Amino acid sequence: MTTRRTRPAPRPPEGTPPRAELARQARTVLADAVRIAHWAAGAPGPGATAPLAAHALERAATALELSPAQVRAGWDRARLAGLIELHGDTARPGWRLRAWDRDDSAVLRGWVALFDAWSLVHAAPAGVEAGAVAEAVEAVPQVLSLLQLSAGPVTVPALLDLLGQRVAELHEERCEVPLGPGRPATAATTTGTTADQPDPAAGTDPDLNALLLDWALEGLAAVGALTLGHGHATLTPLGNWAVWVKLEQICVAAQSPAGNIEQSAADMLLGCARLTPGPARDEYRAWLAARTVGSAVAELLAVARGQDALLRGLAFEALRVVGAPAEPEVRAVLAEPSLRPYALLWLAEYEGNDPDDAQDVLSREEATWLWVDTAAAVADHGEAGLLVRHLDTAVQGTVPALLDEVRAVGHPRTVQVLVALAAAHPDPALAKAVRRAAFQVHTGGA
Repeated sequence: MTTRRTRPAPRPPEGTPPRAELARQARTVLADAVRIAHWAAGAPGPGATAPLAAHALERAATALELSPAQVRAGWDRARLAGLIELHGDTARPGWRLRAWDRDDSAVLRGWVALFDAWSLVHAAPAGVEAGAVAEAVEAVPQVLSLLQLSAGPVTVPALLDLLGQRVAELHEERCEVPLGPGRPATAATTTGTTADQPDPAAGTDPDLNALLLDWALEGLAAVGALTLGHGHATLTPLGNWAVWVKLEQICVAAQSPAGNIEQSAADMLLGCARLTPGPARDEYRAWLAARTVGSAVAELLAVARGQDALLRGLAFEALRVVGAPAEPEVRAVLAEPSLRPYALLWLAEYEGNDPDDAQDVLSREEATWLWVDTAAAVADHGEAGLLVRHLDTAVQGTVPALLDEVRAVGHPRTVQVLVALAAAHPDPALAKAVRRAAFQVHTGGA
């Protein structure tokens, strides 16, 4: 057993409800989405397609005694929360739906996925340039931080002032090189500033920012993150907890795990996530030594089948330490689409291929699926800059080609990955293209 010291797990702010209560609230927010997902699971015929076909929409509205608008909204939420997964043109029940009634962690992760995609839940104001919308989305985390730190209602003027300041900062950061006459117009040009004379304050037009703030607050309220009063906004317990968790992920320094030998596979892998490869392999060996090979391999593969893409990749890293005894079980999962790319790479390395050349065993579609899965891991656990750099690892030569193939590959986390990438990328034009691709996948468009 190691005796290394660890930082105690941070405690949420005083007054935060227990996880069971937070999960109950999340289930309430997503109640219609869960009902629709269960209906889709038992719907006869090809009705459960994405987007929801007109005849299926009518059947669901009748069966669930909801309006068509409620069904459409619930269907979108079910997709964004991972209750429904897209496989080609067909939507199938997701893993979270099967665990919904018994696993509070699955419920909270599903709600956080919806929270992260708030800008897709509530349509952006008509007539507003996409660059201005993207800047507002990028500024919202600061607005949420103010709400969380205030621990109570915050007036809309105070939130508007913060939004304006953050948008101005974004303009200053992105206007280091003067815009040339060939560059597309952005939000700055819509307020009367010429393209060749950028003004960092141009993006802080009060009327535009007020419109975008109203849209953002309404979108966050629609996913249950905050409540709106007369001239003020307040985080809900769910919203307060989610913002705190994200702040902790940013602020807490990486720490080495301790005592992993007695942990479950998932907890062991998560504890090793920030270790360098050498110490991580030592932790894997110690954990494996305390178990029979069969039970260890089965537990690692069970984790790999879960929703966390980071743990999926780490599970196969641990299986590399197992070596030959794991080969039959790894070969057996080649038929599982979510595990196939990892299993192919594992087998290629096991059979003596250079790790740098192992990618050659993947088809173009498998490599693209793996790129999305890795991006999901980065979006969930990494930094925004790392997600942007992940673009360079794609097999496609251009971003448009990558987006075309990502849309076609059918990974269930595609929308969330593209939303996160668009929010993280500093190039407004590229972010706009990525956000458009996310919207097309979300709506089932071409």
